[in-house]
Amino acid sequence: MRSTTASPALPVDLGEARRVAVDAAEAAGALLRAGTGGPLVARPKGGNGDVVTELDTAAEELILGRLRAAYPGHRIIAEESGVLDGADGSHLVWLVDPLDGTNNVAIGMPVYAVGLALCAGSVPVLGVVHDPVSGRTWTAVRGEGALDPDGAPLTLAPRPRPGRERNPVLGWTQGHAVKAGDPSALALRTALELRCSRLLQLWAPLVAWAMLARGDIDGIVGYRPELVDLPPGALLAAEAGAELRRLDGGPYELSIDRTPSELGFVAARPELLARLVETANRALDTAGPDGQIPLVR
Repeated sequence: MRSTTASPALPVDLGEARRVAVDAAEAAGALLRAGTGGPLVARPKGGNGDVVTELDTAAEELILGRLRAAYPGHRIIAEESGVLDGADGSHLVWLVDPLDGTNNVAIGMPVYAVGLALCAGSVPVLGVVHDPVSGRTWTAVRGEGALDPDGAPLTLAPRPRPGRERNPVLGWTQGHAVKAGDPSALALRTALELRCSRLLQLWAPLVAWAMLARGDIDGIVGYRPELVDLPPGALLAAEAGAELRRLDGGPYELSIDRTPSELGFVAARPELLARLVETANRALDTAGPDGQIPLVR
């Protein structure tokens, strides 16, 4: 749910920072939307099946240019460029995911997003998620709520659907470093599939986070998720009213100084959270070496 702690006093106007971030994300989105209509060459990125295209780098360069022009002192952590120090060693840090869903774009599937987050030290205080396909943008400021594309308050309101309470629709995300045979990941996915009507593996977590914030889906579970695309979406969903917990059910602290193993989460509309946490706990507690688990209803 919305953080009860407002953003700390910062040497930056968060309203202006939101405007800069939205403009940058939407400009990058226009570039991506135009580029996905033509030939695209995907290159391997690392050894975990991830890919990168010229659209990733072009969109990132555009965003970095906008951020550097507005905030030359801020540090930046970008998906393709890595860590870029600011001019004055500021404790303010931007996270930039210029194209969340590159694997989708590479196969011609129009499911992708642009994400930016501003952090005060390790704590995200501003999140922006832009969907280039629809041209819509959602934003959130820590402790101040989330806004929809029209600038109106965004509150998680589940979309009516028969049987939704018994059979929710869930999202799943895992980091690129998670191996195909990881027993915990397999156990979690299997348990979730047994207790929902559909488990979405979109390859674009920011899209799933926006869907949760809007109430289109009921929850998301993340196992060793990627860092750069987590804060913008998680902050958006939390400020819209979603609840987040660790996989073991403990309080979830959204912070960029955590390791992948510490970033695992369960996020859901409040009335579903306990059920998902129970499912995750049972799956992880009972998973064998092959990830098989008993059916729990």
